[in-house]
Amino acid sequence: MWALIIGLFSFTTQEVAADTLRPALDTTANRVVTVNRILVIGNKITREKIISRELSLKVGDTVSTHRLKELVKRDQQKIYNLRLFNKVELRWFSIDNHHIDLLVDVAERWYTFPVPIFELSDRNFNEWWQNYNHDFRRVNYGVRLYQYNSRGRNETLRLTAQFGFTRRFELTYRIPYIDQKQKHGLIFDFNYIEPRNMAYFTDDHKLVFRKDTRPLQASFQSGISYTYRKNFYQTHTFQYHYQDNRVSDSIVHFNPNYFGANSTRQSFSSLRYFFNADHRDVFAYPLKGYQFLAMASKSGLGFGRVNLWELSASYARFLDLDKGYYLSNYSAFYLSSPDNQPYNLYSALGYRRQLVKGYEVYVIEGPRYVLNKTTLRKKIFSRTWQLDNVSIEQFRHFPLAIYLKGYLDLGYVENYPYYEQLGINSRLSNRLLAGTGTGLDIVTAYDAILRLEYTFTREKTHGFFLHMKKEF
Repeated sequence: MWALIIGLFSFTTQEVAADTLRPALDTTANRVVTVNRILVIGNKITREKIISRELSLKVGDTVSTHRLKELVKRDQQKIYNLRLFNKVELRWFSIDNHHIDLLVDVAERWYTFPVPIFELSDRNFNEWWQNYNHDFRRVNYGVRLYQYNSRGRNETLRLTAQFGFTRRFELTYRIPYIDQKQKHGLIFDFNYIEPRNMAYFTDDHKLVFRKDTRPLQASFQSGISYTYRKNFYQTHTFQYHYQDNRVSDSIVHFNPNYFGANSTRQSFSSLRYFFNADHRDVFAYPLKGYQFLAMASKSGLGFGRVNLWELSASYARFLDLDKGYYLSNYSAFYLSSPDNQPYNLYSALGYRRQLVKGYEVYVIEGPRYVLNKTTLRKKIFSRTWQLDNVSIEQFRHFPLAIYLKGYLDLGYVENYPYYEQLGINSRLSNRLLAGTGTGLDIVTAYDAILRLEYTFTREKTHGFFLHMKKEF
């Protein structure tokens, strides 16, 4: 929500406008030109090599004039997708009939955000409003510090100190490039969580919470990830993760399967592999292109009682239908084995983007699920205002884009055998889930998105739902 407030004071449109490409070169005749120089301006903090890493063309490269405009537009989008700049303009100038100069003109964002935490402890606004009677005691408070583009190298530092419903301390540092060729990177993360009110069970697909004056759980997690960006569009990530979790006796009393076998402690390590092929035009709110994601994971590496294999994949496609109409489709599946797992390792539809719209107040758990989401959008408003009276350059732009949309979501979750034996949490599993409706997407600065949706489900329920992040 904080990002949305900031968005009212800064941004430029995310789309790449055609009139920003102003070649001084005749491209009607197909000829070969050579890149003479590449000039970068506007980068007061960002190191030039971070920007030049995204350019397909290098000094001395030759290219036909017919391909030049396409390459410039594509590179402009890649630089914008670094999420370091409010706007990016890439142009070329002819030196003679066979040589050109490239000019990269950027306007940097604001990179330091100390953000006060005043947020709901629940999965989403709709769960808090409907399941827990919009109880303001279920609120977390504190401060979260984001330092983007640290050292001008696109490194990111995130610190969290949170109190209230759940006490949480986090440190994450992301280094996208540790080598001269800018292909290899590292991510370090540590966090400690200590809730006094936590979900310990699921009843009729709704989380059941227990509250105490003392912490009900203490969880320490740490991890290191190695990233390899093979080319502009493909990234491989290998992650090692360690967890040490403890819960109070009362949690085990009410759910002996929370860690399994009436245990109050669970320690295990995980190895995960992620693959990301990202060809979207604008990451923050894509309208064209596609993205393929895949994950393979093994939790429990030879010690302890944890033994979990996981495999998931998703594919999102975005189509520009012209005249302001856009079509998108997202498909995903998840598989895990063996089926019998401790409760805290259950997977479900209902978290983050993995949900069927209209079922936001539910978690539908199972070792396997599939999901498909189709959305048709129509741009009904898009404008950017220049606020010249604002003294800070990074906050001089006031953008607003609004999309009217209709959608259909489908999903299927296979129930856990443990629930089948108990005869619970089966109303929405092992059957087709469907949600359809209409809504508005409001897009503004610093990747902030507000989604207003009214959805009807297969179960003949309907209602208004609010989200503050993009759908997929």
